[in-house]
Amino acid sequence: MFEYFPGNYVWNLGVVATLNSGGLIDEVDRACRPIRDLAARGSDVGTVEFLASWAAVAEDLAAQAAADEAAGHLRTAGQKYLRATNYLAQAERMQSAKAPDRNVFYRRCLELQQKAFDLIDPATTRVEIPFEGALLPAYLKKAETDGPAPMVIMFNGLDSTKEHMYASGFPQEMAARGISTLMVDCPGSGEALRLLGLTSRVESEDWARACVDYLLTRDDVLPEKIGLVGWSLGGYYAPRAAAFEKRLALCVAWGANHDWGAVQKRRLEREGENPVPHYWDHVLWVWGETDLDTFIKKASAVNLDGVVERITVPFLIAHGENDRQIPVAYAHRSYEQAVNSPRRDLRIFTAAEGGAEHIGLDHFAHVQTYIADWIADVLQ
Repeated sequence: MFEYFPGNYVWNLGVVATLNSGGLIDEVDRACRPIRDLAARGSDVGTVEFLASWAAVAEDLAAQAAADEAAGHLRTAGQKYLRATNYLAQAERMQSAKAPDRNVFYRRCLELQQKAFDLIDPATTRVEIPFEGALLPAYLKKAETDGPAPMVIMFNGLDSTKEHMYASGFPQEMAARGISTLMVDCPGSGEALRLLGLTSRVESEDWARACVDYLLTRDDVLPEKIGLVGWSLGGYYAPRAAAFEKRLALCVAWGANHDWGAVQKRRLEREGENPVPHYWDHVLWVWGETDLDTFIKKASAVNLDGVVERITVPFLIAHGENDRQIPVAYAHRSYEQAVNSPRRDLRIFTAAEGGAEHIGLDHFAHVQTYIADWIADVLQ
């Protein structure tokens, strides 16, 4: 994996994710250069400065975009708003859950993202999914086709948001294949957590059911062709949901998070890498806990043993052989246990080809086009 900050895995992961999600090397370098020395002090130190530096580049871009928009150069403006969103979303992701102004920056992400949609991607709209008396915020990217289309629901992970999902380019790949994408901020993530206070739970089928219920009210969705993809912690959420929500037509674990509870115990022992700075503060926030011991006991239930056997639709497990967060052995465990899937496929991405890091962030395009092709083969 490309290391702008030698030895700082967490910061490097953010840089690589940004570059593989439409970021430009010059702009990323301008954001990173002022904080290069801070990176040597560990992933937790300097995250406030990280945000300030990246936000400065994002706001410079937003100012340029506003000038372009005023001049009638709408495509140029939209592209700049899009990159500004990407940079700000990555920097916001790195902050402590306790940062007092975190939501100020997240609301700015939402504003910039909507400006980009309005100018260059009207096929993507904001929607809200009814869920237990509340709403799950989401973006819906419509397929490049006339009439009702297949649909993929996309669940994010521990620290990503629907803005990251859109920036990844995956919904655009699905749209080009005639498949729409619903990018959902699940409980414990994105806007659902930050602005609505919805925390995660073991039973991800609860919000999968809400998503399917919502999609069945739309006349632009083929009801028998609704699939589910989850990346990172979504590699637990999606298989768990598919095991119990039987209206789904397929499932993809984009990162085989088969036993996330065991991963937490490994992290207590400093084995493996963390995905974000201020890690324990973050996971307690996501799961609505205040005590680490209570959380660790609760996390033991975030496990797919006895669950993937219930998946009765096509099931793809995609994993990197050098995933430093989630052991590759979990991908094999999910595959071996998914005995009732009519089509179970395991794809391990190697260092030689790229895509070997966590969810393939080191070669995102390679991994996501493979997944997009697999989904298209199943749904069409």
